[in-house]
Amino acid sequence: MSNDELTRREFLKRAAALGAAGYALTQTRLLSLLDGVAVAEAAPARRPILAVASGKTIARRTQAAVDALGGMKKFVKRGATVLIKPNMAWARKPEQAANTNPEVVAELVRLCRAAGAKEIKVVDHPVDGPADRVIRLSGIGPAAEKAGARVFAATSPVMFQSITIKRGKVLKRAKALRDLLRADVVINAPIAKVHGSTRVTLGCKNLMGTVLDRGAWHRSRSLDQCIADYASQIKPDLIVLDATRILLSNGPKGPGNTKTPNLVIAGTDPVAVDAYGAKLLGLSAGEIGHLKRAAAMGLGHLDLDRVKIKRV
Repeated sequence: MSNDELTRREFLKRAAALGAAGYALTQTRLLSLLDGVAVAEAAPARRPILAVASGKTIARRTQAAVDALGGMKKFVKRGATVLIKPNMAWARKPEQAANTNPEVVAELVRLCRAAGAKEIKVVDHPVDGPADRVIRLSGIGPAAEKAGARVFAATSPVMFQSITIKRGKVLKRAKALRDLLRADVVINAPIAKVHGSTRVTLGCKNLMGTVLDRGAWHRSRSLDQCIADYASQIKPDLIVLDATRILLSNGPKGPGNTKTPNLVIAGTDPVAVDAYGAKLLGLSAGEIGHLKRAAAMGLGHLDLDRVKIKRV
């Protein structure tokens, strides 16, 4: 056989490779234009699950949403150290919908304890001060501590560690919360609300509370890209979105108009969870710059038609 000829095995191998490439191409869908460049979202092999719970109480909704994904034991193993990152940034009461509802956080703590977690930390980097007042007024401190967590504010520079954002387009380095980097399990527990700079603040945006210098992101050439870049490096094991009462105006702090969907949404796809949250806020995910960029980086699904939604 000459060098120009293919063996049957080589022919089949090349044909299979071409077939796989063609399949991948058909699974890629054009999403939008970013800075004049077409971007596409590559579809993972399996549809992610998004749990939307509407139980009678906040605790039951939270548990039902997690159970629909396989239960907390799927995420938390016995002896694990768990970090829960709520939105606990503002000196506002729960009814003002600026922070994550304390009962959502408390139930997550209880579920982690039942799964056998050794230590559970609830932490944020508050914007308002003093930090102890924010923790108390939000209701998260008393509720989470009663459930068995250690609640604290990340306010000291020594609590942060420099990391490289390997896939960062704008954000190349960041000082991230050391406890976050060392935790066995990270649960992102944002609230759904609007935001003056980024249209919405949901799960991806909530991770800004784990960096020392948020202002640097605002001063960068693209806050949206910084959010997406950081999400490409910091990937929570579970996202639980509080949509008990959502803030529709004057976000992120309010006071503003609120609405009470009385829902808790849980998932492992950060873009899909946020896309659902944007919908609750009356917006299309395609309108949210950091979500489009996160999808373009392959971090999740922007199109909810490609997500399996379980209503419980």
